[in-house]
Amino acid sequence: MSIKDGGPAYPVPNSANQNGQEGMSLRDHFAGLAMAAIIASSAEGTSDSDAKAAYIYADAMLRAREAGQ
Repeated sequence: MSIKDGGPAYPVPNSANQNGQEGMSLRDHFAGLAMAAIIASSAEGTSDSDAKAAYIYADAMLRAREAGQ
């Protein structure tokens, strides 16, 4: 199963994209936001399972976004 990444989080016009890279995906952006919330609510620090949970939240946000279109 391929995970859709939602495209670039901060797309730029082709003329501004000088190095050919799109930048961070929307999935990575959503995961970063989720991870920040996980870290803020944790008294014990973070773990690999917290990072996996952040991507579970990100994937759920992408599915909800796609369902709304």
